[in-house]
Amino acid sequence: MDPLHPEFANAVSQNVLNALDQLEKQTPPDPAFALIFEELRGLIKAGGKRIRPIFMFWGYTAASGSETDIILEVGTALELVHLCALVHDDIMDGSTTRRGRRTPHLAFADAHEKNHWKGNSTHFGTSAAMMAGDLTLVLADRLMEHAARDGDGWHRSFTHFTEMRLEVVIGQYLDLVEGYRHLANSNTALEIAKLKTAKYTVERPLLIGAALANSPISLESTLSAFGIPLGIAFQLRDDLLGAFGDEKRTGKPVGIDFREGKQTYLVARLRELGTPAQWKLVDSLLGNPDITEKDMNDMRDIFLTSGAVNDVENRIDTLAEEANNVIESARETIPDHVVDALATLAQKIAYRDT
Repeated sequence: MDPLHPEFANAVSQNVLNALDQLEKQTPPDPAFALIFEELRGLIKAGGKRIRPIFMFWGYTAASGSETDIILEVGTALELVHLCALVHDDIMDGSTTRRGRRTPHLAFADAHEKNHWKGNSTHFGTSAAMMAGDLTLVLADRLMEHAARDGDGWHRSFTHFTEMRLEVVIGQYLDLVEGYRHLANSNTALEIAKLKTAKYTVERPLLIGAALANSPISLESTLSAFGIPLGIAFQLRDDLLGAFGDEKRTGKPVGIDFREGKQTYLVARLRELGTPAQWKLVDSLLGNPDITEKDMNDMRDIFLTSGAVNDVENRIDTLAEEANNVIESARETIPDHVVDALATLAQKIAYRDT
């Protein structure tokens, strides 16, 4: 079986669309609501890897779970949470594109102008997008409620689901604050990566799935030891793609982290490894919304020549190897085909180019 399990990913996508359709039927018959559902459906149809539902699936399978309905509902809930995160993220980052299409807050602002409504179109766009994200977050709870079962497993799973959402908000807030403080500390950058990505993208989805199958606590410990380093590697790769990636492949603007002044691990390592002159130039450009393409190219050269990029690549190698060692050593307790799938997934997401 393909570890990315496209059949399950497609089923989750369709179930998200079905959940949005059902919710739309509950809303007042006002064409303004069509704006929200058009944007949310558009994001789902435009792509995405469904990584969180996929890790949830393998966590469930690792614990020998066999009920298909429950993992589809919970996988859908995870993707709805992620839909909220994408919409809110793009507002915070001032992003213009997501998955190759105009971001919702800008699309809502466009609709405001097209319809000649009163007030400020930018404010309307931001406010409407915030509400669209909130809607998907609450809808995720509905799906989790539908998935509820008697016994300890579902309750443990819902606890992980709740903790996951708390952790990602805490991580996002710390990420926001660091962007304004401009302290560029590698330990803080790794903590942000752990909270907003590692636990949210890999560890908690694995634990949500395993708990659904009423897994032993020892299995959850193994999945955590695998998921945290892999999730941090995932974020560090994302940082590199944000600086050096191909926008046509990533589906979002390259260099947006520079404009936002994100204090990523890549930036922190430049501060710690680069010369004072290199750091002074980069620090003066980070957070400048009017940064030019030449400025960004100059910054990329500094990241490369300072050794910061190579350092991040080495850290990714170390983290990926740590995750791989954990999962390979678990063959006595986890079925071989699950170990193989998770090991392959680890390589795919740590060394991806999209």
